[in-house]
Amino acid sequence: MSRNTSVAPTATSSAVAAMSPTSSSAVCPHCGGSGFYKKAVPFGHPDFARLFPCVCKMAEQEQREAARLLEISNLAAFLDKTFETFNPNVPGVRRAYLRALEYARQPRGWLILFGNYGCGKTHLAAAIANQLIQNHYRVLFAVVPDLLDHLRSTFGPSSEIEYDQRFEDIREADVLILDDLGTENTTSWAREKLFQIINHRYNFALPTVITSNRKPEEIDPRIFSRMSDRALCEEHIIIDAADYRRLPLAQRYPINNAQRRLK
Repeated sequence: MSRNTSVAPTATSSAVAAMSPTSSSAVCPHCGGSGFYKKAVPFGHPDFARLFPCVCKMAEQEQREAARLLEISNLAAFLDKTFETFNPNVPGVRRAYLRALEYARQPRGWLILFGNYGCGKTHLAAAIANQLIQNHYRVLFAVVPDLLDHLRSTFGPSSEIEYDQRFEDIREADVLILDDLGTENTTSWAREKLFQIINHRYNFALPTVITSNRKPEEIDPRIFSRMSDRALCEEHIIIDAADYRRLPLAQRYPINNAQRRLK
């Protein structure tokens, strides 16, 4: 799995800035700053006079790919959604909290979170994303309707981004986190694009997190079938909790954060 080793902790803007290639007085000791190198092989060897990308060049490429994912992620609105600001003592959320924490440490397979509005699904999904970015994964966190709208915009003649590149970025992210599956516009185009993304992740067993407040019968059966494959997703986590937003402010946050947030 490809990882970007230059991603900054959580703030999207600073992360993008940190990942942008910058000029430096230090010259790469491997390629002398050219970005490529040649192997010391004799004439007639298949690699003779062939240019190979240097490690510094590959690092820049990974930085650009990670920056693209951050640009289309919705994380700027969820920077405060971390495991530290989630209260696992709220009735009905502890099991989901522990599973999400485990997934953030080692993203493998699919994690599916079901639950009603305000039960903490999005908070946990964003906490996973923020934690993984700190651990240098290329993560895409997206609310499904917003993601599809973003893809549609790349079809426009004024778009500076090619649709194929954007679609590939989404499909190939180290970890893809899809929030609010089932709330998207149910046009045939949207259904097909979403299925293509999820089917690709399924076929290659790529780490994926999905949250939804829909009933199984309200989800595209092709997608729900893949979500139900126990070889990839051991179980669906049902969060049976009251609306988090209606709780008194002091009960929303862990004790060690409550007083700081109430000041």
